[in-house]
Amino acid sequence: MKTIVICSGGLDSVTLAHKVAAEHQLISLLSFDYGQRHRKEVDFAAACAERLGVPHQLIDISNIGSHLTGSALTDDVDVPDGHYAAETMKATVVPNRNAIMLAIAFGLAAAQKADAVAVAVHGGDHFIYPDCRPGFIDAFQAMQNQALDGYASVSLYAPYVTISKADIVADGAKNGTPFQETWSCYKGGARHCGRCGTCVERREAFHLAGIDDPTEYEDPDFWMAATAGFSAEEVK
Repeated sequence: MKTIVICSGGLDSVTLAHKVAAEHQLISLLSFDYGQRHRKEVDFAAACAERLGVPHQLIDISNIGSHLTGSALTDDVDVPDGHYAAETMKATVVPNRNAIMLAIAFGLAAAQKADAVAVAVHGGDHFIYPDCRPGFIDAFQAMQNQALDGYASVSLYAPYVTISKADIVADGAKNGTPFQETWSCYKGGARHCGRCGTCVERREAFHLAGIDDPTEYEDPDFWMAATAGFSAEEVK
């Protein structure tokens, strides 16, 4: 299966890139600059592509991102600290981000005769991001089947959509993912802050997977307070 992986440079997508390289035919990594404050993640995607010996395609959609106002990732809004599934994390939603990126990715895949586009959405994203849920993945595939009917057949490969981030860490370890060569923090500082939702989720995932976390955090212990006693019902 000739596959293009949408790779942000984060733990999930870099792990997915290594999985596809091991199990399928990885033909390229595709990243997007949408004006995110943690744009340094794209450098980690480029490094992953070089490591795996495939092209890195970077699409600049920052002009579009500048119009998707109100998100802590693209606007002058503070990135909240705390558990990833907390209500405050809705501040990190970029409206329709995955739909926009996937539409572009499917166009590239059709033009380049790829069989699949791979995306690393996972079960832990379901709380906050509606375009990371199984229903969205299924609907997007159905839409693309119509959009490319008679021209190309491209599958949306989302192997992590129903599993946890801890499961992704375990899968990454199996495939030799260099976790230290990934970037998650939404604040985009010199080191992972350890306090924003994605840092807390990252640190918790390594703990639950029983795998040492090589990440350097500004606040390495905050995750314990942020996750203590937290419970949330998954949105399907």
